[in-house]
Order: sequence, then structure tokens, then C-alpha cells
Amino acid sequence: MEIGCCKKGPGYATPLEAMSGPRESLLYLTFLFKSYPPASCTLFRDELHHSGWNSCSSCHGDSSQERRFLVLPSLVSGRIYAIDTQKNPRGPSLHKVVEPEDILKKTGLAYPHTAHCLASGDIMVSCLGDGDGKAEGSGFLLLDSEFNVKGRWEKPGHSPSFGYDFWYQPRHKTMISSSWGAPAAFTKGFNLQHVSDGLYGKHLYVYSWPEGELKQTLDLGDSGLLPLEIRFLHDPSKDTGFVGCALTSNMVRFFKTPDGSWSHEVAASVKPLKVQNWILPEMPSLITDFLISLDDRYLYLANWLHGDVRQYNIEDPKNPVLTGQVWVGGLIQKGSPIVALAEDGTTWQSEVPEVQVARGPQMIQLSLDGKRLYVTNSLFSTWDHQWSGHKPQLFVDFGSEPDGPSLAHEMRYPGADCTSDIWV
Repeated sequence: MEIGCCKKGPGYATPLEAMSGPRESLLYLTFLFKSYPPASCTLFRDELHHSGWNSCSSCHGDSSQERRFLVLPSLVSGRIYAIDTQKNPRGPSLHKVVEPEDILKKTGLAYPHTAHCLASGDIMVSCLGDGDGKAEGSGFLLLDSEFNVKGRWEKPGHSPSFGYDFWYQPRHKTMISSSWGAPAAFTKGFNLQHVSDGLYGKHLYVYSWPEGELKQTLDLGDSGLLPLEIRFLHDPSKDTGFVGCALTSNMVRFFKTPDGSWSHEVAASVKPLKVQNWILPEMPSLITDFLISLDDRYLYLANWLHGDVRQYNIEDPKNPVLTGQVWVGGLIQKGSPIVALAEDGTTWQSEVPEVQVARGPQMIQLSLDGKRLYVTNSLFSTWDHQWSGHKPQLFVDFGSEPDGPSLAHEMRYPGADCTSDIWV
């Protein structure tokens, strides 16, 4: 096989091989900003979200491919930036900007969010709505290897009702996407009434891969409100994965059934806390990100409001077992006016180490060997400022960056990582 010869493409042949890769020495972060700049803005003044690469381990068998360009979708401005990391890895430069007018004219799509490379050399980007911010206009954008707009990935009439994240598992000929909400709603800040109004999602969309035909829609019900990050297990032979449902604070497992259809079940839950001095009597944990270690042994999740990061053993995916927890921020840490109520009526606050983050843990990234976890604290600039608590000492503080504050979000390693690389 070509992947076994001396000339290889980007990344690693298998997830387990990636675990033996070199220790990370460089980390690329995307940032969110408080204000949205005009069209003449500089590169680093935009609402950058889930970055990806022009090629990754899905192209490992193709020696003509190289992981060179970091792909940065900007959720609000609608731009997609291609950043050259090869010329100077520690000083990456702008290669190309895909303008929102071009995307909208050719596809009707807007609000780009998550980018993944494909084994074909194309780049696929989820888009959360149309030019008016309506979720019904969501879908999947295809860019070619030169970052030209090719069109939509899904077949006509097969667009999802809401968009957000996606992950594909080629050996099972399946892609599954998740659903945040209508841009017209979430860009104005979170309003609980909008959930009742049907402006936020609770479904997973199952597509044939690579054909782009919507085969099934999974209704997660009231236990699956705001399903955000979605991941299959890294082993490409596995037919199961997880999605983090933010508002209901559940980890939902999805899986293939014997008849070839897909189903789901709640695999793990984080109970809401009874609190005082907050806007509601109960505070959900708000699971905003999770990842799976490359050996598929552990799942890590971030509770943005509560402020803790949890580790679960998922060697039995049906029955995750909580094996670790650390408090790194959140709204109930010591010094906050908000206190949690124990069952006996006493109050408590979390003990946060000296190294802590403002608000709570939002995005996370694990080292290839599974021994180091990196945490950022920003979800979406409008929501950040709506929900932010007091601001403690930061370990790495980007608050004073030029034109800032810079709100740290997604993280990428130059070689490979747990949330961008997909194996085929």
C-alpha cells in the first residue's frame, strides 16, 4: 500500500501511530473579538471559529498532498482565510481570502463555522445560515485545493434545518452533522425564549458519504438541546461517536443499528447546579466542547458555566465512567458572587488552582500522546460578554493584544491533532 512506502502524505497512517508523534512545540489559536470590523479589516480582527487544514491524515496515502494551509472560517463576517504556515511556521502569513460575497452568490451560504479537509483534496466547511441569518439556509460549502468555491456538498433539497459541526466516517459511508441555531438569533446573544421558539436545534443529520444525500434525521428531544461538537471514534472501523448537547448538558452517543440505520442514547450527564445570585435558580453546566483521545480510551469535556473539565473512560462507549475532574474557572469559583447550593442547604464554591481561566473552559485540545490538555475560554464573543463572570489571573492572557481583547478559542497543532484529523 502507498501509505507504507517511503513517500507519505500528511499526518499519520493510523490514530495509534499519531500517538507516537513528536511532542507539540507550536500551537495555533483562533481568536474572537468583541466588535465586528468593516470589510477593510486586518487579518486578525475577525470572529474566527473552528479552523481546519487543507489536508490532514485523511490524505496520508497521497504523497502529493501536504499540510500547509490553515483554514479559518469567520462566523460573522463570512470570510474564510487560508493561512500559509509552511514559509514561516512561527510567523504564518495570509495566502488567500475567500470573500463572503463569492460564497453567497455561488451557494447561498453564509456564517461559515467548521472546516475539514477531505481525502479528495477539497475542503468542506459547514455554514450555519443564509445571508439573512435564517437557519433554513444552512449547508456545506466545498472549496477546491486552490480555495475556489466549488459549490454545495449536499445534494439539492438535502440541506439540514440547522448547521454547526460535522464529522465523517468513510468506512461506514456516513457523515453526521449537528445543530446550533439560527444566526439571526444567536448573534444577538442567548435568549431562552428562542429555544421555545424553535430557533435552536436538537437534531443530528445523517448523510451518505460522499454522495451528500440526507438519509436520516435524529431527533434528540428535550435531552439533546443545542447539540454542538460531534466526533466519531478515531478508529475508522468504528460505527459510534458522541455529540455534546450544551443546554441540557448531556453527552449523547450515536451508533449504527443492525439494520443499517442510526440511533442515539444519553451516555453521560452533568447535573445542573442549584445556585444563588444568578439569573436562574439552576445553572446548567453548558458542555461546549469535548474530544476523544487518539486511542479512543478517554473522552474529555468542558463545562463552560460550571468551570470544570472532566475525563471519562469510554472503552465501553455505552457506559462512560468518570475518571477525572479539574476546576479551572467558571461562574461558581471562589470570589464569584454566585454560590452553589448543596443538598443539605449549605453553599459552596469551586476551588480553582492558581492557574485559572476567566469564565470557564470552552475549547480543549489534547496532546497526541494524551498526556497534556490545553484549554481556552471563549465561546462566541456576544455570549462571552453576556455570560462572563469576574476576570481572574490568566495563565496566558491575550486581553491586551492590539485591537483586542483577543478571546482565545480553537487550537491546532501543525502536525495533527484529536479534533481536525480524520482517518479513512
